[in-house]
Amino acid sequence: MSQSLAKIYIHLVFSTKGRADTIPRANLEDVHAYMAEIFNNHGCPAIQVGGTTNHVHILFLLGKQVNLSEMVRTVKSSTTRWINEKMGNPFRHFAWQDGYGAFSVSNSHVDAVVAYIKGQEEHHKKVSFQDELRRICELYNVNLDERYAWD
Repeated sequence: MSQSLAKIYIHLVFSTKGRADTIPRANLEDVHAYMAEIFNNHGCPAIQVGGTTNHVHILFLLGKQVNLSEMVRTVKSSTTRWINEKMGNPFRHFAWQDGYGAFSVSNSHVDAVVAYIKGQEEHHKKVSFQDELRRICELYNVNLDERYAWD
C-alpha cells in the first residue's frame, strides 16, 4: 500500500490540579475554543471540547504523525500559560493535574461521545468527576490506581 491511512478517535479526559474549580465558568467556552484551536493546529482535528470548571473532555482525531503524550503535554502547557495570562488571579495559579485518560472511540460511537461531552454541566449535577472517571475506566477495562488518580 503506497499511502498511510488512519482514523483514530480519542476521548481525552484530564482535571485541574486537585480537581479545584479554577476555570472560571464565564471563561469555559473560551478555554474550550482555545484547546480546539491547539488540536487543530497540530493536525489533530478537535470534534468536541467540553467540561466543567475542574476538568475537560476532548474528542479528537489523532493525527498520523502525532504522538499522543506529546499532544497532551502541548495542550496542557499552552492552556496553562494562556489561562494564567488571560485570567490571572493574584491569589491562585492555574494548573492541570499531571495525568490524563485517553480512550479510543469507534466511529459508530462518535455521536454518543459528542452528546456526552456537550452534556457535562448537567451530568455533573448528579455524578462527581471521580465517579465519572471510575465509570469510564470500568467501561474500558482499565485499572485505575486510586493512589494516583486524584492528585
